[in-house]
Amino acid sequence: MNALLYFALWAGFIFLMMRFGCGAHVMGHHHEDHPEKGADPHGDGVRWAPPETDIDPVCRMSVQTAGAKSSVYHDRVYYFCSAEHRDAFEAAPERYVGGTPEEKPLEHHHG
Repeated sequence: MNALLYFALWAGFIFLMMRFGCGAHVMGHHHEDHPEKGADPHGDGVRWAPPETDIDPVCRMSVQTAGAKSSVYHDRVYYFCSAEHRDAFEAAPERYVGGTPEEKPLEHHHG
């Protein structure tokens, strides 16, 4: 019985800390006022939306990003027309975009 009471007290303490204390951000609750729905949750005014189309760095073809495979390299999202091109990119991304995202992608020709 004592063990059950001990467990219940700790469970209550952890719940309160997660709901109102240090863990509130983990549970989706914030210390400050809640922003209105659809507002920027971080308050920094930056929202990212993918472009409608992008260039597949492997075959250099235009890709609709809505259904495309994607990969992140050096904090940039790259879109691919197939899973095979994404896998090739992830195996050696510097081959297609260089060492940094500012560098111009290398030319790639089929054939």
